Amino acid sequence: MEANGNHTNATRRDFLKTAGVLGAGLVASGAVSPAHAADAPRKVETLAMNGGPKAITAPAADATKWPIYGDEEIDLVTKLLRNPGYGPVAEFEDAWKAQFGSPFAKAHCNGTNALTSMLFACDYPEGSEIIVCDYSTWFPLVPMRLFGLVPVLVDANPRTMNIDLEAFKKAITPKTRAVLAVHWYGMPCDMEEIGAIAKERGIDVLEDASHAHGAKVKDTWIGNWGRMAGFSLQSTKPLPAIEGGIAVYKERGDYERAVAYGNYDLPGSFPEDSPYRKYQGTAFGSKLRIHPVAAILARVQLRDLVKRNTEGVAQMKQLNDRITQLPGLTAQYEGPGIHRVYYSRNFLYVDAKQSGMSRDKVVEALKAEGMDVAAYTLKLQHEYPIYREDKWWRHMPVLPTETPACDELNGKTISLPYFTSAQPELVEQYAAAFEKVWAHKDSLGKG
Repeated sequence: MEANGNHTNATRRDFLKTAGVLGAGLVASGAVSPAHAADAPRKVETLAMNGGPKAITAPAADATKWPIYGDEEIDLVTKLLRNPGYGPVAEFEDAWKAQFGSPFAKAHCNGTNALTSMLFACDYPEGSEIIVCDYSTWFPLVPMRLFGLVPVLVDANPRTMNIDLEAFKKAITPKTRAVLAVHWYGMPCDMEEIGAIAKERGIDVLEDASHAHGAKVKDTWIGNWGRMAGFSLQSTKPLPAIEGGIAVYKERGDYERAVAYGNYDLPGSFPEDSPYRKYQGTAFGSKLRIHPVAAILARVQLRDLVKRNTEGVAQMKQLNDRITQLPGLTAQYEGPGIHRVYYSRNFLYVDAKQSGMSRDKVVEALKAEGMDVAAYTLKLQHEYPIYREDKWWRHMPVLPTETPACDELNGKTISLPYFTSAQPELVEQYAAAFEKVWAHKDSLGKG
């Protein structure tokens, strides 16, 4: 899979030949139709920041509302309160396995503990290294210290926000036991390539799929590529249970070890030959059971997950395909066979040289037009104090000396909302706002 291709180059060239950036500004203002943009006069509508009318006027109060629960969830939770029990937990786990074809699944009180149980299940020797992208979160990383594991932080791919394949390969040492693929904001990692490298080097693939419920690479669901995977079900996630998590396993031994870590009441249900059956009543010191209310919410939301994802992706594609015709504006790269989902935000990149404008100036102008937009800068994991203080670690993390791609991302990324319901008017007005701002790129660039 080629991660450095640019599938928008040809269409962008066609766009600029037939319409031109100034013509796009006129289309955005409604002064001319797209068919006549190439012949339009050079006058464009005044930017809102300079006293012109805002491009975005449609109400946006519920456009990003999430989670969205209905009468079914309310009725089922009410029934649970009248007749309390843990039946919904197994019902959710069974529904998950049926939907995604996972051999084993265990729901947890949150995604962090799903990932922690997963790490315990790995049963790696002390000092084992796990490679993970620095452009990530602490949730799968800091728990490694509990088991004497070593996070090895590497650079990102500046087009996908996910782990860079070359950085991954260079970081492999004799102590490496696994690579942890974090699917950032719904964009799947290059799982075929990661799996091929891991197989060649004799290491495991683990997945943090907390942002990518229902995403795929080719015909394989995210979460099913590695030895095991963890998901968050927190209220902002694509599958929202207010709070919760789930981990999935391919091997019975991994599942039983993970379950015994945080479920004192379940080892007795394992087969007679399980080495973990004897830990019924104590487990290993944690209690990580999901709340049955969360299990109800997750199960009902799971039923329409694929439909919601499909509709949401189509709407964001409509917007992104249009605005990335503008010079210097690109979206996260979605390679062949990658089927992404969206979690919370829609990221795009502003190339200051190609667009003629700084990211900050673009954000300022778009905000003035009425857009929910921000410059996106992520604090990298190696910048947090905990990774440098040896009192917290039996084996210290391996931190990068430089992260040029992560730094590039922090200098060029802008964040737009992910619309969680059909918003044709907002999509049109967002596109028009971008085109209006780009029509003034020369003056904004000088400013």
